[in-house]
Amino acid sequence: MPLLQADRPDEHTGTTPPVLERFPAGAPRGSWPAEEFAAAQRAQGTNPRVVMDLGSDQFLAITDTTH
Repeated sequence: MPLLQADRPDEHTGTTPPVLERFPAGAPRGSWPAEEFAAAQRAQGTNPRVVMDLGSDQFLAITDTTH
């Protein structure tokens, strides 16, 4: 799982990726709400990825494309 500082630009693109949704890191064991959200978004044609924001202790669903 990639790690991201939410207020810093992506090291590859130099831009701050749009955050589609934020999820607390403390989800119940066996629960992957960020990954489930990303899968649902993929089914609708968006290509998100899930990263961990260490500063806020959250999983972020982000995308490299804007709509």
